[in-house]
Amino acid sequence: MAQKEEVEEYYDDYINHQRKIGISVRHRIIAKKVKKLGIPKNASILEIGCGIGTVSKLLIRMVPEGSFVGCDISPKSIEYARVFNPEKRAEFICTDMSDFDHQTKFDLVVFPDVLEHIPVEQHYKLFENVAKVCSKNAVWFINLPEPNALNYHREHNPHLLQIIDQSLSMQELLNNVYPHGFELVTIKPYSIHTTVPNYLTIVFTNNPKVTSIAIRNKFATAWQNFCAKYF
Repeated sequence: MAQKEEVEEYYDDYINHQRKIGISVRHRIIAKKVKKLGIPKNASILEIGCGIGTVSKLLIRMVPEGSFVGCDISPKSIEYARVFNPEKRAEFICTDMSDFDHQTKFDLVVFPDVLEHIPVEQHYKLFENVAKVCSKNAVWFINLPEPNALNYHREHNPHLLQIIDQSLSMQELLNNVYPHGFELVTIKPYSIHTTVPNYLTIVFTNNPKVTSIAIRNKFATAWQNFCAKYF
């Protein structure tokens, strides 16, 4: 497994690749999926693995009355992200998250294709640290490669993989998240430019309590019954 210094150096050099791509289709899809969560305009957002700040720029726009903190292990990426996102309500921190702490209580934490690049044995501590800086009713939004699709690339296109690029087990993810008070809301596979799902969005919250349950209107109920019987 690559050492911390090697990872820092790799992503320092990765800046040129990121700059060429800019804000990609993947970044915009992530942002749109985050937006559907209904994040308030005054929310506080934490992004882990912000790189040069491309997804950050889209997230910052969602909270014109809120705040944003982006974190990355690469010092050069953080320097670029600060220039790319000069908004006063945005803060960028160079950290590997191993001892992360912050005075803000975050309403939303975004992991945009970063967990697969952090050694699995570090995930428990990562989630522990992040949970400590979250508000009540906080939401974690995770985007990552679909494991089977990533395994395909590992076998057929290894040149596409980064210095650390793990296919994450959903069981391991749940085991590392649940001890810190967050529970699964959804797992949704989707595809970007492929015929099979190659990405997953996973949402957790620390307040999964159901406050009300309403019955659908008669038409919706009848249609569901019809479809279940005849389709």
